[in-house]
Amino acid sequence: MTKADIISEIAEQTGLQKKEVSVVIECFMETVKRNMLEKKENVYLRGFGSFIVKRRAAKTARDIGKNTTITIPAHDFPSFKPAKAFVEEMKGE
Repeated sequence: MTKADIISEIAEQTGLQKKEVSVVIECFMETVKRNMLEKKENVYLRGFGSFIVKRRAAKTARDIGKNTTITIPAHDFPSFKPAKAFVEEMKGE
């Protein structure tokens, strides 16, 4: 399912124009990204899941092409953890 499919389905279910739904979806995604990037805050959606900022520690790795050791710096990355109720629904429980 793509973003366009989601917009179409929501527009169908709510009776709103696709342009209006598109603006809402874009604002939602931008808000989630801004909170995770700038504020380093997690976003919790009860019954759906959580968008979590995780931290990877610095580590050393090998560049096999040049046969050298490189250092990969510590960095944050986004992660999604589905809610327990959502996982149970997927399992059919």
